[in-house]
Amino acid sequence: MSDPNAIDVDGESDTGTTDDAELPRGVVDEAERLTRLTRNAVDDNEAAAYEQRRDDLLEEHDFTSRIRDDDGDDVLVLHPEEWHEDGVIRTDRIEDIDRAVEIPLEGTGDPDEWDDVDAHNRDLAATVRDTHGDVHGDNAAILADFAGNHYAKAIESLTGDELAEFRTDYFVRNAWPSDDQQEVIEESIELIFETADERVPNYQF
Repeated sequence: MSDPNAIDVDGESDTGTTDDAELPRGVVDEAERLTRLTRNAVDDNEAAAYEQRRDDLLEEHDFTSRIRDDDGDDVLVLHPEEWHEDGVIRTDRIEDIDRAVEIPLEGTGDPDEWDDVDAHNRDLAATVRDTHGDVHGDNAAILADFAGNHYAKAIESLTGDELAEFRTDYFVRNAWPSDDQQEVIEESIELIFETADERVPNYQF
């Protein structure tokens, strides 16, 4: 008889949100980066090394990871190690589903291309910082994290829907912005796109 308090880690689960309050944002971003590199490595040893680095990083925070197939789109799920036992997630051990983090693995599949995109976004954020100061620069760096790690695309290529996701979800829940950053985020977005010589796409939040 199957255990009603167990979920196959390779199956569907509704445990987890994009709230990474328990994991530092840098750890989440690095876990995603290493996952992308693992999935696209051409050498098995290289892939295993990336995967081990990710697992070691998460283990430092008592977290583990799995890949969930969500209607054909893979999702990286990071969740507390204490939920896990012998290949299953024990639902009876889950007190707060918001402790988990879910990251859609979308965007470019080429790690070298991802590195180029990330470097471009970092350069753009640095230019914003140099031109408009640290508060706008900090906001630009957060948008660079979002654009590169979640969609593997240049900031100025974000769609209105993706920018709305950044503004309403990622920036609010994952970035821990200061009061000063929150006050100027709309202006920051305008300045970022202006620096990239692009018009801000229409977005609602």
